[in-house]
Amino acid sequence: MTESWVNSGDDLHLELTGAGGRRARLIRALREAIRSGRLAPGTRLPSYRVLAADLGVARNTVAESYAELVAEGWLTARQGSGTRVAARTAAAPVADRPAARSERRPVHDLKPSTPDASAFPRTAWLASARRALTAAPSEAFGVGDPRGRVELRQALADYLSRARAVRADPGHIVVCAGFAHALRLLSAVLPETVAVESYGLPFHRELLAGAGKRTVALDLDEHGARVADLGGAGAVLLTPAHQFPTGGPLHASRRAAVVDWARDTGGLILEDDYDGEFRYDRQPIGALQALDPERVVYLGSASKSLSPALRLGWMVLPGRLVDPVLAVKGPREFWSSALDQLTLADFLACGAYDRHVRRMRQSYRRRRDQLVAAVEPGVRVTGIAAGLHAVLEMADGEEKRALAAARGLGLAVDGLSPYRHPESAMPTRDGLVVGYATPPEHSFAAALDALRQIVSALHPAAPRPGESYDIR
Repeated sequence: MTESWVNSGDDLHLELTGAGGRRARLIRALREAIRSGRLAPGTRLPSYRVLAADLGVARNTVAESYAELVAEGWLTARQGSGTRVAARTAAAPVADRPAARSERRPVHDLKPSTPDASAFPRTAWLASARRALTAAPSEAFGVGDPRGRVELRQALADYLSRARAVRADPGHIVVCAGFAHALRLLSAVLPETVAVESYGLPFHRELLAGAGKRTVALDLDEHGARVADLGGAGAVLLTPAHQFPTGGPLHASRRAAVVDWARDTGGLILEDDYDGEFRYDRQPIGALQALDPERVVYLGSASKSLSPALRLGWMVLPGRLVDPVLAVKGPREFWSSALDQLTLADFLACGAYDRHVRRMRQSYRRRRDQLVAAVEPGVRVTGIAAGLHAVLEMADGEEKRALAAARGLGLAVDGLSPYRHPESAMPTRDGLVVGYATPPEHSFAAALDALRQIVSALHPAAPRPGESYDIR
């Protein structure tokens, strides 16, 4: 029978169940809480007085129980720091236990679409957060405006106009929780058929399909998406600055052609500018939206430039779509924290965002150069020098072998094939999609070395000194 439970004081919940006296049951309950990992190493336990009062037992009962568990090595007791769970006794939580051999955790991470999390500008962000919190009006702590904080929309309008040549009115900007959230909101106003690039993120296609939209594939060539083949589509989703994942920009003639298509047919262009700030061989190309703001929805986020953990994105909408999108979003902001919005507004306005982007542009350019030097001439790195990823072009059959070798080396990396639209008329291409921005600085060299081993094994005719691997 359960005698008592506690969720007060130092918030320790115990149930004294089973046979034996109160002391024996308390010891058993504490052992089980530690063994299961519910009480983690270093956790401070309540004082004798607090736990005795909560459980309705004598203070000596708690003191004797703690003493016995200290003697057994489950707990430690030190003058001035109280009684704590001993580090060596705790069972590892399930998430931290070694994975089975078939589910080996990656040692090196070169997955694409993620920035270097260790490079997040904590000090500058904290300074902006303090200024934003100090200056925030009282109404900022009430129900959120579904359009987003006006401070952020104004800061975004200024930045996007200056850095991406976007023609942005703060009244046409709607803040959201990232690209996927934006696409969900837009799905309600999109036509039934949406054209997408033949290679792209599968979850974007799945999201559109879940909203009842049919996606048709636009083939790609050296000039980007073949927009002349739009046919009966009513909208098109493009990555014109840096096609994901194949890496090329949309040629100027095709940028003009897709805008002409939208004007002639009443179609809508969705511009995913996911890493537009990161061009390394020249100045970044301006946004397609500038050619016709009433036919192009500009979509951006902080996920690549700062961190996906912020859950902050934005849409620059044609005027006619603002109210319909807000109607879908609802009467209040449920997704994006007003405090994070205010912080980002200050971060943009004070120039910290520009400084961070310039610093990361230099870092990622250096990493891309190192990647190219490491794998060529064994394989060719395709696409422009831009963004946070690159594609390693491979011959038929090599992608599968390379991925098998990567698993053996504990290297997380994507193959190119899964990005292909299942109805694309394009031949399947083999390759690896390498996210060179993902690892923290201290582990990039080791991740690159693992990738070099795979390439050397695939192309033994061009080995590097001292390397000999076989992944057949």
